[in-house]
Amino acid sequence: MFRDDYSKTGTIVPFSAFDSRNPEDLWRFLARYEQTTGGQVLAIPHNGNVSNGEMFAFENFEGEALTAAYARTRQRWEPLYEVTQIKGDSETHPVLSPTDEFADFETWSSWAGKTTEPGDHPCCRQTWGPESMGALKEGEYARSGLKRGLKLRADLGVNPFKFGLIGSTDAHTSLATADSDNFWGKYSSTFPSPTRMLEPMVGVWPSPLNWETSASGYAAVWAERNTREAIFAAMKRREVYATTGPRIVVRFFGGWDFEDGDADRSDAASIGYSRGVPMGGDLPSAPAADRRPVFLVGALRDPDGANLDRIQIVKGWLDATGELHEQVHEVALSDGREVGPNGKAPAVGSTVDVANASWENTIGAVELTAIWRDPNFDSAEAAFYYARVIEIPTPRWTAYDAKYFDVENLPEEIPLITQQRAYTSPIWYTPE
Repeated sequence: MFRDDYSKTGTIVPFSAFDSRNPEDLWRFLARYEQTTGGQVLAIPHNGNVSNGEMFAFENFEGEALTAAYARTRQRWEPLYEVTQIKGDSETHPVLSPTDEFADFETWSSWAGKTTEPGDHPCCRQTWGPESMGALKEGEYARSGLKRGLKLRADLGVNPFKFGLIGSTDAHTSLATADSDNFWGKYSSTFPSPTRMLEPMVGVWPSPLNWETSASGYAAVWAERNTREAIFAAMKRREVYATTGPRIVVRFFGGWDFEDGDADRSDAASIGYSRGVPMGGDLPSAPAADRRPVFLVGALRDPDGANLDRIQIVKGWLDATGELHEQVHEVALSDGREVGPNGKAPAVGSTVDVANASWENTIGAVELTAIWRDPNFDSAEAAFYYARVIEIPTPRWTAYDAKYFDVENLPEEIPLITQQRAYTSPIWYTPE
């Protein structure tokens, strides 16, 4: 992503995988660009859920252990990560987050499972087989990558996986829509048709079937102005968030001095900036050993979309023994629901009429807000926090296809209902 006016910097030939598959060569190219033009540039890694465990690996491309220099360079050039898109969602995986009831969302898992014989990934030229599943997931999903970053910072002094979260489409059609009721697929060969759901995505076996693709996603940026320079600056500071399709508006701030009721004030954003840091930022040092961080979060539904089910705050942390942990906290619920003794909340329900690919906004909330204090904060433990906003159930794009083309007797494995969502960039706490 270039900040600059090409008329001033000259024509730039992109550096691609045909030049080198080693990302460190890309970073050297980006450094030369800035040095020779005086411009600015950044890179955004592709969704890592089919990276064969390489996206957040503990080794570099050459198989060598990561170093502090590598960590500084990666953080410099890759401040963002594409967490959701057509090839599935990579926030987390049910194998990695077994207690997270919303972890199994648009999970991309069938590519390796389609064959018992190793095969070539037709897109990324990687060898796949059953051994690619399971243990390698930690190197593929954003939440585990953020956790690994805490561990690496403790070892190296720098966190190479300190990234904000965006969504993108990855459509190859020039039709960049992420709407479930207007989904044109990944390739021109996957345009809407009565049969596309059950056809291979790239026309070869063991390519996943098209029904496994996701109508996702979008990148949201909190910029001071609607200019290229301001948007680039916001991306550099990670003040961004991802949605899986809906245009949900989300604010997320962390600090030490927010008060009950601040999230419901008309100037909540001004309070967030004046008393804390926004998504993508770092909490300042704890003012006292017994203080707990306070988070201000608010979300507004897509004006043309579904109501909101809930807001959650996901925490990951590194304890004194070097073990990594995660926990999902319910911080705002619609319809007067309350969190139970087990930390879970009852389901919001569903108004989806699958046959007619429709739903009603008679459940859920137009807006949700919360002030949340971490009840288990330890000032000696490194941690990150991000907000996850979840909509009420709505028809998935497969349901819209089935209705439009009058398709019947679909295999039971094809999901027809979904719960769209948004993920904010994290806020990090680093002990002194």
